[in-house]
Amino acid sequence: MVNICLVEDEQKVAAFICKGLEEQGYKLRTAKDGAAAKSLLQTADFDLLILDVMLPDINGIELCRQIRL
Repeated sequence: MVNICLVEDEQKVAAFICKGLEEQGYKLRTAKDGAAAKSLLQTADFDLLILDVMLPDINGIELCRQIRL
């Protein structure tokens, strides 16, 4: 099973993406901002990270840079 972390601040968008991916058999966890994503990534292993670029606290590109370090 593929474990996915979705970082999306808009609840309706996150729900739509999760529904589609879960119907295809993927396991998802969500975070609504960069801080929550960092915390989630420290507690679980993911195969894929889907990032929104325009997050409220840090943009997705900068979050990606920080995670990769």
